[in-house]
Amino acid sequence: MQDALRLAQESDLDLVEVAPTARPPVAKLMDYGKFKYESAVKARESRKNQSNTIIKEIKLRPKIDPHDYETKKGHVVRFLKGGDKVKVTIMFRGREQSRPELGRRLLARLAEDVQDLGMVESQPKQDGRNMVMVIGPHKRRSEHKAEARAAAGDRPRRRQREQA
Repeated sequence: MQDALRLAQESDLDLVEVAPTARPPVAKLMDYGKFKYESAVKARESRKNQSNTIIKEIKLRPKIDPHDYETKKGHVVRFLKGGDKVKVTIMFRGREQSRPELGRRLLARLAEDVQDLGMVESQPKQDGRNMVMVIGPHKRRSEHKAEARAAAGDRPRRRQREQA
């Protein structure tokens, strides 16, 4: 142990105990400040690449007008392209509750319309007066962000053109 301390002082490094419970204890010569800095940088990088899942919700009714359906489908497409999950809720009122197959058919149609962007993560489930289905994107959120950054890099920015 004294030899190791002497070596550390001579080479201007720190003696760090790696495995104190081992027999004999294992120690390592290193620049501890540099080690702490590099581990903090790695932690920051991993946090930057990590993505938190956002679930957006769209609410429909079983007797939806075709134009309204297309509008809602457009919202679902936009959310999936953005890398978000979409929770599609169909709200039943009154006598509509006795016809859950209408809701199931509507959800199946929506899932088929957006199958190139996302897949059904949870099948339609009746939940009281509502029927719920979750659609998740094929790509991860970080991949969508990278694509968006690349697309933004291709277009010239407005401010740069004004200054030139």
